[in-house]
Amino acid sequence: MYPFLRLALAARAARRAPPLGPFEAHESRHLCWPWDLDPWAELNNGRTLTLYDLGRIPLGLRTGLVRVLRAEGWGLTVAGASVRYRRRVRAFDRLAMRSRLAGWDACFLYIDQSLWKGDEAAGQVLIRMAVTSPAGIVGPAEVALRLGLPPESPALPAWIEAWIAAEATRPWPPARS
Repeated sequence: MYPFLRLALAARAARRAPPLGPFEAHESRHLCWPWDLDPWAELNNGRTLTLYDLGRIPLGLRTGLVRVLRAEGWGLTVAGASVRYRRRVRAFDRLAMRSRLAGWDACFLYIDQSLWKGDEAAGQVLIRMAVTSPAGIVGPAEVALRLGLPPESPALPAWIEAWIAAEATRPWPPARS
């Protein structure tokens, strides 16, 4: 089940926090609960992606993105992800999450998020997000303008550019096996 209570608490905390600039990191604290675990008593990979929502949505609140989405009647959807799992996370581990906008291209926003156990990175995700309207995808340049930003993104890091290029070679739709 989706952690709606945790999301509500994270959103409330974000509303009380000071606003962030568009490329500043939102930092949040989380606890791995027993219901977040898989059969091997580690943080479930699917739940990990859900927990990253608890960083992205408050990031959107603090940067003003959620306000723009609501004003325009737009939505936000995940259009791709690249995840790294590097350290075990077990029940009652305390985690810090860092979420930040890395930039955008002609179609998508790119969000870089990481989970930390103390000073050690436990995982990272690159999320490609699309802003949607009833007419289809809204160009990130238009979203940037609504946020008071220039329409051009700062240069994306080379590793994100490489991921975008690799994704462009991936066939769609996938072959039926």
